[in-house]
Amino acid sequence: GQRDEEEEHCSLETFTFYLSEPLSKERVEAFSDGVYAIVATLLILDICEDNVPDPREVEEKFHGSLLEALSEYGPNYLAYFGSFVTIGLLWFVHHSLFLYLTKATRLMGLLNILSLAFIGGLPLAYQLTSEFAEKSHNEIEAIQVSCVIAFFASIFQFAIWTTALLHERETLHPFARYGGKEHAFMFAKLALYPCVSLGAFFLTCLLSEFSTAIFHLMQIVIPFAFLALRIFVRISLTVIKSVMSLSRRKVVLLEEEEACLSPTEVLS
Repeated sequence: GQRDEEEEHCSLETFTFYLSEPLSKERVEAFSDGVYAIVATLLILDICEDNVPDPREVEEKFHGSLLEALSEYGPNYLAYFGSFVTIGLLWFVHHSLFLYLTKATRLMGLLNILSLAFIGGLPLAYQLTSEFAEKSHNEIEAIQVSCVIAFFASIFQFAIWTTALLHERETLHPFARYGGKEHAFMFAKLALYPCVSLGAFFLTCLLSEFSTAIFHLMQIVIPFAFLALRIFVRISLTVIKSVMSLSRRKVVLLEEEEACLSPTEVLS
Protein backbone atom coordinates (compact mmCIF):
# COMPACT_ATOMS: atom_id res chain seq x y z
CA GLY A 1 0.00 0.00 0.00
CA GLN A 2 2.83 2.42 0.80
CA ARG A 3 4.54 1.61 -2.52
CA ASP A 4 1.34 2.30 -4.47
CA GLU A 5 1.01 5.70 -2.78
CA GLU A 6 4.62 6.58 -3.70
CA GLU A 7 4.06 5.56 -7.35
CA GLU A 8 0.85 7.60 -7.50
CA HIS A 9 2.67 10.62 -6.02
CA CYS A 10 5.47 10.31 -8.62
CA SER A 11 2.96 10.04 -11.47
CA LEU A 12 1.17 13.18 -10.28
CA GLU A 13 4.47 15.08 -10.19
CA THR A 14 5.23 13.95 -13.74
CA PHE A 15 2.04 15.51 -15.13
CA THR A 16 2.20 18.79 -13.23
CA PHE A 17 2.62 21.93 -15.37
CA TYR A 18 5.16 24.50 -14.23
CA LEU A 19 5.53 27.56 -16.45
CA SER A 20 9.11 28.09 -15.31
CA GLU A 21 10.26 24.62 -16.42
CA PRO A 22 12.86 24.62 -19.23
CA LEU A 23 11.89 24.14 -22.85
CA SER A 24 14.10 23.27 -25.80
CA LYS A 25 15.14 26.62 -27.30
CA GLU A 26 16.19 24.96 -30.56
CA ARG A 27 12.76 23.39 -31.09
CA VAL A 28 11.01 26.69 -30.36
CA GLU A 29 13.19 28.43 -32.95
CA ALA A 30 12.65 25.68 -35.52
CA PHE A 31 8.87 25.74 -35.06
CA SER A 32 8.84 29.54 -35.27
CA ASP A 33 10.93 29.60 -38.46
CA GLY A 34 8.54 27.09 -40.02
CA VAL A 35 5.53 29.24 -39.21
CA TYR A 36 7.20 32.39 -40.57
CA ALA A 37 8.14 30.53 -43.78
CA ILE A 38 4.60 29.22 -44.28
CA VAL A 39 3.04 32.64 -43.66
CA ALA A 40 5.41 34.26 -46.18
CA THR A 41 4.59 31.51 -48.70
CA LEU A 42 0.86 32.03 -48.26
CA LEU A 43 1.33 35.73 -48.81
CA ILE A 44 3.24 35.10 -52.06
CA LEU A 45 0.58 32.66 -53.28
CA ASP A 46 -2.14 35.22 -52.53
CA ILE A 47 -0.49 37.97 -54.57
CA CYS A 48 0.26 35.60 -57.47
CA GLU A 49 -3.22 34.13 -57.66
CA ASP A 50 -5.55 37.10 -58.11
CA ASN A 51 -3.29 40.00 -59.08
CA VAL A 52 -1.92 38.93 -62.46
CA PRO A 53 -3.57 40.68 -65.46
CA ASP A 54 -5.18 38.53 -68.13
CA PRO A 55 -3.47 38.75 -71.57
CA ARG A 56 -6.77 39.45 -73.34
CA GLU A 57 -7.58 42.23 -70.91
CA VAL A 58 -4.14 43.74 -71.47
CA GLU A 59 -4.69 43.79 -75.23
CA GLU A 60 -8.27 45.07 -75.19
CA LYS A 61 -8.42 47.41 -72.19
CA PHE A 62 -4.83 48.67 -71.96
CA HIS A 63 -3.87 48.47 -75.67
CA GLY A 64 -1.11 45.95 -75.04
CA SER A 65 0.62 47.94 -72.30
CA LEU A 66 1.55 45.60 -69.43
CA LEU A 67 2.75 48.44 -67.18
CA GLU A 68 -0.64 50.18 -67.38
CA ALA A 69 -2.35 46.90 -66.53
CA LEU A 70 -0.04 46.35 -63.55
CA SER A 71 -0.63 49.92 -62.32
CA GLU A 72 -4.28 49.02 -61.78
CA TYR A 73 -3.15 46.48 -59.19
CA GLY A 74 -0.85 49.02 -57.52
CA PRO A 75 -2.70 49.17 -54.15
CA ASN A 76 -2.66 45.36 -53.95
CA TYR A 77 1.08 45.23 -54.62
CA LEU A 78 1.68 47.95 -52.03
CA ALA A 79 -0.33 46.01 -49.44
CA TYR A 80 1.63 42.85 -50.33
CA PHE A 81 5.05 44.47 -49.92
CA GLY A 82 3.95 46.14 -46.68
CA SER A 83 2.73 42.83 -45.26
CA PHE A 84 5.86 40.98 -46.40
CA VAL A 85 8.10 43.62 -44.82
CA THR A 86 6.08 43.29 -41.60
CA ILE A 87 6.64 39.53 -41.57
CA GLY A 88 10.35 39.99 -42.30
CA LEU A 89 10.88 42.56 -39.56
CA LEU A 90 8.95 40.53 -36.98
CA TRP A 91 11.10 37.52 -37.88
CA PHE A 92 14.20 39.72 -37.51
CA VAL A 93 13.08 40.85 -34.05
CA HIS A 94 12.28 37.24 -33.11
CA HIS A 95 15.73 36.14 -34.28
CA SER A 96 17.44 38.90 -32.26
CA LEU A 97 15.38 37.99 -29.19
CA PHE A 98 16.24 34.29 -29.23
CA LEU A 99 19.86 35.09 -30.08
CA TYR A 100 20.23 36.58 -26.58
CA LEU A 101 18.13 33.92 -24.85
CA THR A 102 20.26 31.24 -23.24
CA LYS A 103 17.32 29.24 -21.94
CA ALA A 104 13.62 29.03 -22.85
CA THR A 105 10.80 28.21 -20.45
CA ARG A 106 7.28 26.92 -20.96
CA LEU A 107 5.86 30.37 -20.36
CA MET A 108 8.09 31.77 -23.12
CA GLY A 109 6.93 28.96 -25.41
CA LEU A 110 3.30 29.78 -24.67
CA LEU A 111 3.85 33.48 -25.38
CA ASN A 112 5.73 32.57 -28.55
CA ILE A 113 2.78 30.46 -29.78
CA LEU A 114 0.40 33.35 -29.12
CA SER A 115 2.67 35.65 -31.13
CA LEU A 116 2.82 33.14 -34.00
CA ALA A 117 -0.98 32.85 -33.95
CA PHE A 118 -1.31 36.55 -34.79
CA ILE A 119 1.58 36.41 -37.29
CA GLY A 120 -0.43 33.73 -39.08
CA GLY A 121 -3.17 36.34 -39.47
CA LEU A 122 -0.99 38.67 -41.57
CA PRO A 123 -2.13 37.10 -44.89
CA LEU A 124 -5.68 37.82 -43.71
CA ALA A 125 -4.65 41.41 -43.03
CA TYR A 126 -3.25 41.63 -46.56
CA GLN A 127 -6.49 40.31 -48.04
CA LEU A 128 -8.56 42.75 -46.00
CA THR A 129 -6.50 45.82 -46.88
CA SER A 130 -6.44 44.99 -50.61
CA GLU A 131 -10.03 43.89 -51.24
CA PHE A 132 -12.21 46.78 -50.15
CA ALA A 133 -12.75 50.04 -52.00
CA GLU A 134 -10.58 53.02 -51.10
CA LYS A 135 -11.81 55.44 -48.43
CA SER A 136 -14.75 53.21 -47.53
CA HIS A 137 -15.94 52.25 -44.05
CA ASN A 138 -14.91 48.64 -44.65
CA GLU A 139 -11.40 49.67 -45.67
CA ILE A 140 -10.97 51.68 -42.45
CA GLU A 141 -12.09 48.70 -40.36
CA ALA A 142 -9.79 46.39 -42.34
CA ILE A 143 -6.83 48.68 -41.65
CA GLN A 144 -7.70 48.79 -37.95
CA VAL A 145 -7.87 44.97 -37.84
CA SER A 146 -4.42 44.85 -39.51
CA CYS A 147 -3.04 47.23 -36.86
CA VAL A 148 -4.49 45.04 -34.09
CA ILE A 149 -2.91 41.90 -35.61
CA ALA A 150 0.51 43.58 -35.86
CA PHE A 151 0.17 44.90 -32.29
CA PHE A 152 -0.56 41.53 -30.68
CA ALA A 153 2.03 39.71 -32.82
CA SER A 154 4.71 42.10 -31.53
CA ILE A 155 3.49 42.65 -27.96
CA PHE A 156 3.80 38.92 -27.21
CA GLN A 157 7.42 39.08 -28.41
CA PHE A 158 7.98 41.93 -25.98
CA ALA A 159 6.33 39.80 -23.27
CA ILE A 160 8.85 36.99 -23.93
CA TRP A 161 11.73 39.40 -23.31
CA THR A 162 10.04 40.79 -20.19
CA THR A 163 9.60 37.24 -18.87
CA ALA A 164 13.27 36.54 -19.53
CA LEU A 165 14.26 39.68 -17.61
CA LEU A 166 12.55 38.35 -14.47
CA HIS A 167 15.18 35.57 -14.32
CA GLU A 168 17.85 37.25 -16.43
CA ARG A 169 20.82 35.45 -14.88
CA GLU A 170 19.40 32.10 -15.99
CA THR A 171 17.72 33.02 -19.28
CA LEU A 172 19.54 36.00 -20.85
CA HIS A 173 22.99 36.63 -22.30
CA PRO A 174 24.92 39.25 -20.25
CA PHE A 175 24.76 41.71 -23.18
CA ALA A 176 20.94 41.79 -23.04
CA ARG A 177 20.58 41.98 -19.26
CA TYR A 178 19.77 45.19 -17.46
CA GLY A 179 22.81 47.40 -17.85
CA GLY A 180 24.25 45.29 -20.69
CA LYS A 181 25.51 46.65 -24.00
CA GLU A 182 22.43 45.60 -25.99
CA HIS A 183 19.77 46.07 -23.30
CA ALA A 184 18.57 49.52 -24.38
CA PHE A 185 18.59 48.58 -28.07
CA MET A 186 16.62 45.38 -27.43
CA PHE A 187 14.04 47.30 -25.42
CA ALA A 188 13.63 49.90 -28.19
CA LYS A 189 13.53 47.28 -30.95
CA LEU A 190 10.92 45.12 -29.24
CA ALA A 191 8.78 48.13 -28.26
CA LEU A 192 8.83 49.74 -31.72
CA TYR A 193 6.16 47.66 -33.45
CA PRO A 194 3.65 47.66 -30.55
CA CYS A 195 3.94 51.45 -30.13
CA VAL A 196 3.72 52.26 -33.84
CA SER A 197 0.84 49.87 -34.59
CA LEU A 198 -1.11 51.11 -31.55
CA GLY A 199 -0.48 54.72 -32.56
CA ALA A 200 -1.59 54.00 -36.13
CA PHE A 201 -4.78 52.37 -34.80
CA PHE A 202 -5.76 55.45 -32.77
CA LEU A 203 -4.81 57.79 -35.64
CA THR A 204 -7.11 55.90 -38.00
CA CYS A 205 -9.90 56.31 -35.46
CA LEU A 206 -9.33 60.06 -35.22
CA LEU A 207 -8.36 60.77 -38.84
CA SER A 208 -10.45 58.24 -40.74
CA GLU A 209 -10.06 60.10 -44.04
CA PHE A 210 -6.30 59.53 -43.99
CA SER A 211 -6.40 55.98 -42.61
CA THR A 212 -4.95 54.39 -45.77
CA ALA A 213 -2.11 56.89 -45.93
CA ILE A 214 -1.39 56.43 -42.21
CA PHE A 215 -1.28 52.64 -42.54
CA HIS A 216 1.02 52.62 -45.58
CA LEU A 217 3.20 55.29 -43.97
CA MET A 218 3.56 53.06 -40.92
CA GLN A 219 4.67 50.15 -43.11
CA ILE A 220 7.20 52.33 -44.95
CA VAL A 221 8.59 54.17 -41.92
CA ILE A 222 9.19 51.16 -39.65
CA PRO A 223 12.04 49.60 -41.73
CA PHE A 224 13.88 52.94 -41.75
CA ALA A 225 13.11 53.32 -38.05
CA PHE A 226 14.90 50.02 -37.38
CA LEU A 227 17.95 51.34 -39.20
CA ALA A 228 17.89 54.67 -37.35
CA LEU A 229 17.11 53.06 -34.00
CA ARG A 230 20.57 51.66 -33.33
CA ILE A 231 22.21 54.97 -34.26
CA PHE A 232 19.84 56.86 -31.95
CA VAL A 233 20.38 54.43 -29.06
CA ARG A 234 24.16 54.53 -29.52
CA ILE A 235 24.22 58.34 -29.53
CA SER A 236 21.95 58.52 -26.47
CA LEU A 237 24.07 56.03 -24.53
CA THR A 238 27.25 57.88 -25.49
CA VAL A 239 25.80 61.19 -24.28
CA ILE A 240 24.62 59.62 -21.01
CA LYS A 241 28.02 58.01 -20.40
CA SER A 242 29.85 61.25 -21.12
CA VAL A 243 27.59 63.19 -18.72
CA MET A 244 28.06 60.56 -16.03
CA SER A 245 31.83 60.53 -16.53
CA LEU A 246 31.96 64.33 -16.22
CA SER A 247 29.96 64.23 -13.00
CA ARG A 248 32.25 61.53 -11.63
CA ARG A 249 35.31 63.61 -12.50
CA LYS A 250 33.86 66.57 -10.63
CA VAL A 251 33.24 64.41 -7.58
CA VAL A 252 36.80 63.04 -7.74
CA LEU A 253 38.25 66.56 -8.05
CA LEU A 254 36.22 67.76 -5.08
CA GLU A 255 37.41 64.79 -3.01
CA GLU A 256 41.04 65.48 -3.99
CA GLU A 257 40.67 69.17 -3.06
CA GLU A 258 39.17 68.24 0.32
CA ALA A 259 42.02 65.78 0.89
CA CYS A 260 44.59 68.52 0.26
CA LEU A 261 42.93 70.92 2.75
CA SER A 262 43.86 70.97 6.40
CA PRO A 263 41.29 69.92 9.06
CA THR A 264 40.65 73.55 10.11
CA GLU A 265 40.04 74.61 6.51
CA VAL A 266 37.61 71.70 6.01
CA LEU A 267 35.67 72.69 9.14
CA SER A 268 35.52 76.31 8.01
